[in-house]
Amino acid sequence: MKQADNQNNQTRRHWLLAGVGVAAGLAGATFAWRKFQPQGVMDEAVQNFWQQEFEKPEGGTLSFQSFRGKPLLVNFWATWCPPCIEELPLIDAFYAANQAKSFQVVGLAVDQPSMVRRYLTQKPLRFPNGLAGFNGTALGQTLGNAQSVLPYSVLFAANGRLLKQKAGKLEQSDLDAWLQLVS
Repeated sequence: MKQADNQNNQTRRHWLLAGVGVAAGLAGATFAWRKFQPQGVMDEAVQNFWQQEFEKPEGGTLSFQSFRGKPLLVNFWATWCPPCIEELPLIDAFYAANQAKSFQVVGLAVDQPSMVRRYLTQKPLRFPNGLAGFNGTALGQTLGNAQSVLPYSVLFAANGRLLKQKAGKLEQSDLDAWLQLVS
């Protein structure tokens, strides 16, 4: 009888430890998921966004005020960021396919201007880009990118309201869903 009690206690202890382990794993996964999700954005930050201007790689100024009135996808990227470089052709093709539908795309390179110019000389993009540098990192943070993850993309409605944010590489399914959202 005593051996059966010991065995039952060991079984209970085993299941208790397994349950504690699973609970700790779920708590850790939930914490990590929440930490890396885009944060909420205040209306003031969105209004500030529309006042921003950046130098273009080819010269001149990229003013976000000029993009108001149509849906706008803004992609924060850098030449040293492999997922950024991987997604740029997808975003460029999306821009080309939807430009006539009044869907706008802008890239903000959070990088050294010389590196961006060199990259765009080798692999030109059809959508406009701005040289954001460290100011781009700060702007991304105000738009919900608390961890300064790259790539980072945001979608604005035609009325200027922030609709969506995504930390990490965009996929075709993201772009399709965002297009449907503003159509």
